[in-house]
Amino acid sequence: MIPEKKIAEFVSKAQASAGQNLQSVILFGSAASGEFQDDFSDINLLCVLRETSFGSLAALGPLAEWWQKQKYSPPLVLTQDEIRRSVDVFTIELLDMQRHHRVLFGEDVFAGLEISTANHRIQVEYELREKVIVLREQLLLAAQDETRMWNLLLGSVAAFTTLFRHALIVLGGQDLVSRRAAVNALTEKISFDPSAILKLLDIRERKMERNQLAVREVFTNYLEAVQKVRDAVDTMLERGNR
Repeated sequence: MIPEKKIAEFVSKAQASAGQNLQSVILFGSAASGEFQDDFSDINLLCVLRETSFGSLAALGPLAEWWQKQKYSPPLVLTQDEIRRSVDVFTIELLDMQRHHRVLFGEDVFAGLEISTANHRIQVEYELREKVIVLREQLLLAAQDETRMWNLLLGSVAAFTTLFRHALIVLGGQDLVSRRAAVNALTEKISFDPSAILKLLDIRERKMERNQLAVREVFTNYLEAVQKVRDAVDTMLERGNR
């Protein structure tokens, strides 16, 4: 259940704290896309300010502390100009925000935002490579502890499925909101076994208990899948560039 009352309270407090400096408050992420899950999802909020001096940020300090006590991450704070100037480096994040957001107060700062498909392709490959490296590093520390391995799997699958959805876009597929649908659609363009990823989504969605599965087997298949997708995206993009 999306905590609508808490979100409305956040907006009210933001208006009181920032006054005329507050241009917009925007909900993005899983709560805006329809993929919200109580046990795993955060409430992602963007506060667009007209200026971001020390005093302006400090004025939002009590709001951020209150929001953190509600068990949510502090809001993202940007100016509209910063958003426009970030489209070349934050293509994945801004494309998702643009396509899946809800304006809670003020202007829709994503309207008319132009995002380069070339820069998007580069970031998708970079993020896949970087996250596979991080996954390996964390596995070195978790490999002897089943609980830590489960936490690593369930904590990383959202990021990887987001990148799979963007890989699908890069490879000419449809932008699918559902993680599960995007993973299945990607298998039509790249040959990999999605079973471990789909099982992790089942656990997150409370359709399956993790004690029904062997964590080492799941991790083996999961690691193989994400590495295959990374390599296939790299190869296909190289061919496209040639």
